[in-house]
Amino acid sequence: MLRHKLAQYSLILASGSPRRQQFFKDLDLDFEIRLKEVEEIYPPELKAEAITNYLAELKANAFEGELNDNEILITSDTIVWHNNTALGKPKDEQDAFAILKSLSNATHEVITSVCFKTKEKTDTFFEVTKVTFNTLSDEAIQYYLDHYKPYDKAGAYGIQEWIGFVGVAKIEGSYTNVMGMPTDKVFDYLNNLDN
Repeated sequence: MLRHKLAQYSLILASGSPRRQQFFKDLDLDFEIRLKEVEEIYPPELKAEAITNYLAELKANAFEGELNDNEILITSDTIVWHNNTALGKPKDEQDAFAILKSLSNATHEVITSVCFKTKEKTDTFFEVTKVTFNTLSDEAIQYYLDHYKPYDKAGAYGIQEWIGFVGVAKIEGSYTNVMGMPTDKVFDYLNNLDN
């Protein structure tokens, strides 16, 4: 559906995340992957979606001056926001254990920002999903870390993995957003490009 509509554009996904790449395939989009190393540091006063907006735009700005007329660059960033703190990817197993322990029997927010950049303009939006975990036993947390090694994931978990099946009590909002990309909003934006 979108493939035909976007025929005059070239979509560039600037993400090494296999989940985000799979989403674009599942949306039946033609795209190429272009990666740049960006140091993901943000001003300490930023909170919640201000962090993800900043980082998504930081990743996009790394391509400044490199885009052709018909190219649309897409970058994104996801954090887990809990107790007024941004939880990114865990540093190590101990950090991952502590993060999951803090999410146990509590509700947190998963915030993803998506940035669309062309030669002329930059548009950024964000999505917030609330996720409530059951009480996670130390044994369950350790089992998950041993078998799934979620060290590349914000908040030290993937909702599509074992921990999501056994630990998530409730989700309010976009499910795909928790996996790193609010696909319905991405589809909507691209679908309305020329409107």
